[in-house]
Amino acid sequence: MRTWSKSDHEPAAGGPGRVSRRGLLAGTGGAATLAAARALAPALFTGCAAGLPRGSKPIVAGLLHSQTGTLAISETALRDAELCAIEEINASGGLLGRPIEARSPDPRSRPLDLFPKRARELCERAEAAAIFGCWTSSSRKAVIPVIEEYGRLLFYPVQYEGNEASRNVIYGGSIPNQQILPAIDWLLSPAGGERQRIFLVGSDYVFPRTANLIVKRYLAARGVEPAGAAYVPLGHRQFTGAVEMIQATKADAVLSTINGDSNVAFFAALTEAGLSPEDVPVVSTSIGEDELRNLPQAHVQGHLAAWSYFQSLPTEANRGWVNRFRREFGYDRVTSDPMEAAYCLVHLWKQAVERAGSLDTKAVREALQDDLRFAGPGGEARIDPATQHTFKRFRLGRVRPDRQFDIIHELVDPIPPEPFPQVAFPGWHCDWTADGLTQGEEVVIDGDL
Repeated sequence: MRTWSKSDHEPAAGGPGRVSRRGLLAGTGGAATLAAARALAPALFTGCAAGLPRGSKPIVAGLLHSQTGTLAISETALRDAELCAIEEINASGGLLGRPIEARSPDPRSRPLDLFPKRARELCERAEAAAIFGCWTSSSRKAVIPVIEEYGRLLFYPVQYEGNEASRNVIYGGSIPNQQILPAIDWLLSPAGGERQRIFLVGSDYVFPRTANLIVKRYLAARGVEPAGAAYVPLGHRQFTGAVEMIQATKADAVLSTINGDSNVAFFAALTEAGLSPEDVPVVSTSIGEDELRNLPQAHVQGHLAAWSYFQSLPTEANRGWVNRFRREFGYDRVTSDPMEAAYCLVHLWKQAVERAGSLDTKAVREALQDDLRFAGPGGEARIDPATQHTFKRFRLGRVRPDRQFDIIHELVDPIPPEPFPQVAFPGWHCDWTADGLTQGEEVVIDGDL
């Protein structure tokens, strides 16, 4: 079992190699819009700084998302959502009277080597005050030791498996008790067809392995066993064997934790085998509107996804955000749950820095624990001070012909985060406002994590 609970660190003083904002934007008139930034190298961006004192030293924010490789299908959009938030902050006067300058190096979907290397560069050379980034749990776990070493905060916007605690991480995505377990409850209910033979398929790394351990124990407590399980490497393209297993076990539903562009091949294999969403619906935990743009509509229509946010939410706040984002990045673009979480985390960081009156990591973290709230596109974003995870709503969507989602089920109240669900990790608790991490019995998770 792997957890992170190192002691506090204060921000490092930084290192050489800072490039001035004026130098980065030579020839752009000293400021750049989001549209202009897309023409620049992907490793740097500066938002509009209208109304800020001339010569104000920028505050550097690191955006650590893959722009190439198997995970670019999901991660590039997170960078864009964060840039959208930074642009809004800069246009309204910046942060502590200074513009925010984003640095976005490409870790190229390589979690074990390039993610920590790029994180170290952002902390040391770019002097980033905070880092917003990662997609897979493998990349997050590789980056956390670097973040803790340099005393920075990592704002992680993606759903993940829980079973982790670090004082240097703010978790903005859903965890299993907020995303996966409510989806299981729905599948078992009359509304979901009372499906008892749920097959688990996922990419072979820490998130699917840990999430499925929780699912297995949750089902066992209800007298149900999974129909079967299969794991494939990230970037995998051959799903004939996995689909044959789904058929052989007579599964009546699939819980998918497949990540990245492997989903293209997975849904193609399901379609080729004649497994319809009416007979064997797939509930995905990593496919949102942005991923659907790269999936043939005929392969995914009717299948399901479990999230907290969908672009189709019929609220004024959401429609306003979607319109602003599309004006800047293109009217062919869409928004998704991880994008909404990434956008909200940047604004929550802004609030915390302003309340702290400082970029000091300890002061900002304490401010984040002081019941800060942001009215996000999907509803109020609020961080639980005990766990540094967010409260999340649960919504279940069905894929429409236009690659958007009809929300077919949702819970009324936001769900408090439980990173160590007791059904799977008895005795484990986290409360950073009191005793920190309490360890229970060791839990063995199958697979090479």
